[in-house]
Amino acid sequence: MANLAFSMGSGAARRNIVLFLITRGFGAFAAQMLDVAMGWHVYAETGSAMSLGFVGLAQFLPLVALLHWSGAASDRFDRRKISAFAALGQAAASLAIFVIAATSAPIWTIYPALFALGSARAFSGPANASLLPEIVDHDTFPRAVAMSTTVFQAATIAGPALGGLLFAAFGVKIFLLCAVLAACGVPAVLAIRRANGEAARPGFDPAEKSALAGLSYIWSNKIVLGSISLDLFAVLFGGATALLPIYARDILQVGPLGLGALRAAPAVGAISVSLILAIFPLRRRAGPKMFLAVAGYALATIVFALSKSFPVSLAAMAALGACDVISMVVRQTVVQLATPNEMRGRVSAVNFLFIGASNQLGEFESGVAAALLGPVGAALFGGFGALIVVAVWAVLFPQLRKADSIGGGARA
Repeated sequence: MANLAFSMGSGAARRNIVLFLITRGFGAFAAQMLDVAMGWHVYAETGSAMSLGFVGLAQFLPLVALLHWSGAASDRFDRRKISAFAALGQAAASLAIFVIAATSAPIWTIYPALFALGSARAFSGPANASLLPEIVDHDTFPRAVAMSTTVFQAATIAGPALGGLLFAAFGVKIFLLCAVLAACGVPAVLAIRRANGEAARPGFDPAEKSALAGLSYIWSNKIVLGSISLDLFAVLFGGATALLPIYARDILQVGPLGLGALRAAPAVGAISVSLILAIFPLRRRAGPKMFLAVAGYALATIVFALSKSFPVSLAAMAALGACDVISMVVRQTVVQLATPNEMRGRVSAVNFLFIGASNQLGEFESGVAAALLGPVGAALFGGFGALIVVAVWAVLFPQLRKADSIGGGARA
């Protein structure tokens, strides 16, 4: 990874990329450890699939409530500082969760802390996504996205596995460690030099700073719209992450350590693919590959739903992650390269809202479906739903289905 980073441009650019990857790694590591510990803690305390669903909903609602400001702030102010303040906000929310869990406060008091966590992430997502194009050139951006994804997936492997281990050993003290890790990325992001900072960026119009400008731009670009919405609805239906505590405790009976392994398995598959994409970026037939990857994601979800074997379940989750990372790289590259710099914050905010809808709102959907259909029925419903989404989107978005190159902005 270091060799890849140091093959990109000048010394200042290489330094910025390394600092960005450090920031990305600390934030992802803290988030993954917190998510696996939170899922086990809430389900152990309540035994309720709906309670797990509300964990996702509490983190999703701030993305909607703050959409008007989060992307505009990234286009108007120094993206490094926004990222730093957001990391401190995530640290504070993690500390609050630790206090709530350690004092055995009523379980409902965790949800306001999760709302605060989601609020911090509402600002960090657009800021980090729109910062990356500022520190690499146009031609190397797809590779930089793959590198960033690799760091994220590496943290996603180690984070849940270590999170499960530490939760089994130390209980809710793990939330305190998550707070420390979230704060550790602050010095690195502030040390990045090439961030267009304090003044308004050229072309930024305060009168048009709302998220409506980002929504309008996405709606007018059918390849961008198709790539974002395909990922949204496929993961919204097909996401099985929220069900993992139920599978780990009640179906596979593997405890918190097994839960950590299940949460890490998608990243094992994803990091293998993202390392390949970092060396050999997607350059041709990106659209068809994205559709095939999302279909593979759906099929892996169906296999996981039916499995009662821990090794088979791990393999299905790894395949799910391998397919998901292809979709992720295509989507992020298309969105950033097809968007003018002065619009990237607002477009990224809408994109981050869609990602949050597919992940956090998908967790809520999975919790509701599990309460109605049982965990196996909910996972099957999601897998087949995602396959239907792929078929429908192939008809609705022929531009995306036929998209060839993404290296210079998606084009059919």
